[in-house]
Amino acid sequence: MSEKKVILSRIGKAPVAVPKGVTVSADGTDVVVKGPKGSLKRSFVGVSFEVKANEVVVHPEATTQTGKAMHGLGRALLRNMVLGVTDGFKRELDVKGVGFRCELAGQRLTLNIGFSHPVVFQLPQGVSAKVENQTHLVLESIDKELIGETASRIRGLRPPEPYKGKGIAYTGEVIRRKAGKSGGKGGKK
Repeated sequence: MSEKKVILSRIGKAPVAVPKGVTVSADGTDVVVKGPKGSLKRSFVGVSFEVKANEVVVHPEATTQTGKAMHGLGRALLRNMVLGVTDGFKRELDVKGVGFRCELAGQRLTLNIGFSHPVVFQLPQGVSAKVENQTHLVLESIDKELIGETASRIRGLRPPEPYKGKGIAYTGEVIRRKAGKSGGKGGKK
């Protein structure tokens, strides 16, 4: 009989480096990461954590396919938490179109994006925004998941259309353009 070899997640095997000024505390499945930009807390499923002096090692609780997936996911989420409290995350959006613009008042983002009324979007707690020249929006947060979801919801209010490119797009996003109608007079009767 041959012995089965247990294969772990390649991403999950790598330890997460903890820079100076950041503390990681693990209590069972709950992990708290504190750093210069703030504090993040998250509950994990299927993994356990071993906190060392300047790194954290993630261990799977099961060696099944799901256990391997949770091993890699747990390590990636922990790394994003550490990066968030040290550097933070940023997403940039561009508002494109004639007369399209955005304004910010506190946590309320007002968008004029071609509808008969302005669209008011309430930014969630933990996300800050800056509006540059009325058409460029910069979102910042320490939580990567929250900022990605917020940027996606703002873009979803008016996604860029393929004919003229009008709408809200991520900065640097390439919009595949379509040719408009090219028919002229003199068609079939």
